[in-house]
Amino acid sequence: MNVSIGMKAPDFNALTTFGPIKLSDYKGHWVVLFSHPGDFTPVCTTEFIAFVQANDQFKALNTNLIGLSIDSNPSHLAWVNQIYLLTGIQIPFPIIADRMAEVAKLYGMIAPDTSKQETVRNVFFIDPEQVIRAIFIYPLTNGRNIPEILRLLTALQTTDQYNVVTPANWQPDKAVMVPPPRTYNQLLERINAPEKSGLNCMDWFWCYKDINHGC
Repeated sequence: MNVSIGMKAPDFNALTTFGPIKLSDYKGHWVVLFSHPGDFTPVCTTEFIAFVQANDQFKALNTNLIGLSIDSNPSHLAWVNQIYLLTGIQIPFPIIADRMAEVAKLYGMIAPDTSKQETVRNVFFIDPEQVIRAIFIYPLTNGRNIPEILRLLTALQTTDQYNVVTPANWQPDKAVMVPPPRTYNQLLERINAPEKSGLNCMDWFWCYKDINHGC
């Protein structure tokens, strides 16, 4: 099965390092569901450490992390314990043991032209209504950029809260943009008096809004 942006995230029951979970248990929260190729691998280890270091930031955004690979639960437990022994870092979020690749196939996490036995580095952004809002896919060879995952997550939440869009290279302390006008009257308002709506316009279709100062 191939999932796509805008569709309902498929529910699942899975065994994890924190016991059984269902995706539907997380309704009302954002979820970042991510897969990794395998336990006891160097790139994956650095990714998990990076996710842990950013976990408080994810929590502040009402977001739960869930990892997954096609490894057994004993393998996951041995790996996270080894990470702890080597670094003192504990993994505070569940890792799904997907030995039969049931969840991986449900979400299209396996790229058969790359590997039929490992999940590539997928990232699914799932909103509180359990709708898939964004998808990242990284190859087996290259680790993820956690700040970019946080940036997009913040952008999605900002879009929802303020009914805005975000420009290229947007950062949370920068101005956002507003969607283009849908009526001719709205177009005229943006041409003649954009400041009434708290807008700074380059043209009628290209307007910024500073939500950080209540404009």
